[in-house]
Amino acid sequence: MTIRLGDVVPDFDAETTEGPIRFHEWLGDSWGVLFSHPKNFTPVCTTELGQVARLKPEFDRRNVKVIGLSVDPLDAHAKWSDDIAETQGYAPNFPLIADPERKVSDLYDMIHPNASDTLTVRSVFVVGPDKKLKLSLTYPASAGRNFDEILRVIDSLQLTATHAVATPANWKDGDDVIIVPSVSDEAAKEKFPQGWKTLKPYLRIVAQPGK
Repeated sequence: MTIRLGDVVPDFDAETTEGPIRFHEWLGDSWGVLFSHPKNFTPVCTTELGQVARLKPEFDRRNVKVIGLSVDPLDAHAKWSDDIAETQGYAPNFPLIADPERKVSDLYDMIHPNASDTLTVRSVFVVGPDKKLKLSLTYPASAGRNFDEILRVIDSLQLTATHAVATPANWKDGDDVIIVPSVSDEAAKEKFPQGWKTLKPYLRIVAQPGK
């Protein structure tokens, strides 16, 4: 199944390391990050889950729930957590979905047959409180993900969801932003009374709202 930006993401029931969940209900009013890893007891995945555990307070601060997935059974997740804690210094402090029958993996198109017909690729889905897809990323099994970048994009998504701005290349929280072209100069005077810098009629730079 292809899930496009703006689509309501599929709901599902799943067994996790923190008990059974129904995805939409589990998300509640929070943002969510669903990410898959190809297989338990593999080196890159071990580093990724340790990194997400380390960054959990940053996700919490942004009202983002994180949940991982692999096609391994539930008991394998529990055994692997000890290895992650030992080697990375952080044990998983978020739920991991056990998907041995590949129900969720197939629902979210996480298995790419030309890469592997059994293991998931490294998929990332960022879901808004409205249960719509805001961002999707796909990495090959050989490349670990940059979760600082995922946090950066979430900052952008949350900012642009509530203000008429867009974020430029390499933007970080606190940097200047761009007034979206659909906002006229007259409307911008009301939204941004502090003023802005016009580089081109379509490129107006303004301080990040709320900073």
